[in-house]
Amino acid sequence: MKYSKQREMIHNCVKDNPCHLTADAIYEMLKKDHPNLSLGTVYRNLSQLAEHDMVKKVSIPGYPDRFDGTLEDHFHFICLECGEVKDLFIPELYGIDSVVEQLTGVDVSKCEMTFKGICEKCKSTKIV
Repeated sequence: MKYSKQREMIHNCVKDNPCHLTADAIYEMLKKDHPNLSLGTVYRNLSQLAEHDMVKKVSIPGYPDRFDGTLEDHFHFICLECGEVKDLFIPELYGIDSVVEQLTGVDVSKCEMTFKGICEKCKSTKIV
């Protein structure tokens, strides 16, 4: 992949922001300081970064795609109240692909799991 200043800027925005931004949010953050940046450029570069495993594309049905700069294996939690996406590093879940292979005889090449529920912040503000 050829170097691009805009791609580097977009990549750094994803890597430096732990809250799993959407392409639109990245665009809004960057256009303040870079008014010539287009939304199409953001989408195109995010796609290339994901294809080259420089960021992870987090696709959750019913929600816009998010982009994650954490490349090590992990899972995600999405809050159904506020929409926040959090990284989950739970050792007991690693190896679930091997369990699926043993029980079904299939070969798993990739495992992505997303948990949905209510985050701690929303639970604490909810009126009981």
